[in-house]
Amino acid sequence: MNLRDKKLIVFHQLSQEDEPLSVNNLLERLGSHYSERSVRRWLAEMVKDNLIEPVGRKKATKYRVLQHTTPLKVGAGLCFSSESMRIIEQVHRPLYVRTPALYNDEWFEEYKPNKSFYIPTDSRAQLHRTGKRAKHEDPAGTYAHQIFNRLLIDLSYNSSRLEGNTYSWLDTERLILKGTPAEGKLDDEKIMILNHKEAIRYLVDNAHRLHIAEETIYTLHFLLSDGLLDREFVGKVRPHSVRIGGSTYIPIENSMLLKLQLERIVKKASLIEDPYEQSLFLLIHISYLQAFADVNKRTARLAANIPLVVHNLVPQSFSDIERDDYNSALIAVYELQDVRPMVDLYLFSYMRTCTIYDSTVRTKGFDEIRVRYRKQRRALLREIITKGLKGNGMMDFLNGEIREQIPHIDRESFLADIVKDLEDMNEIRLAGLGVTLEQLHSWQKKHV
Repeated sequence: MNLRDKKLIVFHQLSQEDEPLSVNNLLERLGSHYSERSVRRWLAEMVKDNLIEPVGRKKATKYRVLQHTTPLKVGAGLCFSSESMRIIEQVHRPLYVRTPALYNDEWFEEYKPNKSFYIPTDSRAQLHRTGKRAKHEDPAGTYAHQIFNRLLIDLSYNSSRLEGNTYSWLDTERLILKGTPAEGKLDDEKIMILNHKEAIRYLVDNAHRLHIAEETIYTLHFLLSDGLLDREFVGKVRPHSVRIGGSTYIPIENSMLLKLQLERIVKKASLIEDPYEQSLFLLIHISYLQAFADVNKRTARLAANIPLVVHNLVPQSFSDIERDDYNSALIAVYELQDVRPMVDLYLFSYMRTCTIYDSTVRTKGFDEIRVRYRKQRRALLREIITKGLKGNGMMDFLNGEIREQIPHIDRESFLADIVKDLEDMNEIRLAGLGVTLEQLHSWQKKHV
């Protein structure tokens, strides 16, 4: 990411704050990739440009965005390059002067995995430096488990927001963590968010065996569209034509061709070695194909996270992107097959997401033992409850299994986690264990 982009992220960080920020507080939010010297210089430039104002004097100085700048949208210069803005201007012209565009198979064919790249070399290097979090030997999905609740909320909120969902971030948090829907909202909006929750859980819980395949894409579509589309369209390619609002693009109409092309997209994506390039390729081409009756963009956004979750990279939550900007970037793909605006959005949002999750981890801390042995812990909890084990018999069983499965250095902490989980076990904590509510109640009665 170049210096201009980093400066824009500094401005956008300030624009998200309700109160003025000191330089030190700002640096904490931005993360380790921002030097104090550079940030102070950019702040001085933004003061001079009448974008922000200082509050206080000398060491007590804080900064805030001027009121007239707060409505400024990301796409109005905060994340798009001047080159991308010129591209977007083309797709903002009236529909009647834009040429109808059919699916361009030649453009798809021109892309050669590991030879063609949508993301420039220096940007890919920056993504890897910024997004790597777990150790090489850590199981797939380790980092996603570490920030799981925050990922559930952020990705569900942002992906739904890009579809016009009116739930706020706090509304989304309450719905996902407490099951409390917001008052005065449509049922479809609630279902959209809860469907995201299930799709994200599927990605993270299956990270150790997840791979790029048609079955995975169909499963994501099923989870995201269940209850929103007629059953005949859920997890299946569409049997009819669709049109894209605000665009001259006309997707493929034949269902057999759609199925074959989705297979080709998945096959080509599976050959891409760089996880970020693979992520962006899936985002672009699943959106471009429009294989499903609806929920195509949501499916593409979740699919884009497959390589990131598997490789223990920071997931892409699509934070701080304006809906109009996202749609404009997609229309540039649909009508011009130009990916530069989407690359700009992807890079900008990803850097913001990395900063957000770094703050989350620093605030909440990280229990490495729980994450590293999550699969073993859940399997043992399930067996204890379903078999009705208790007392000395339960402890003998646990000690035997732990000796076989867990390295000596981690056994004490692992056992403490298991015991604590059993003490706190309730209906909410059953998620993902494969245990029924009846089995839990039966086990609990034996401990009264």
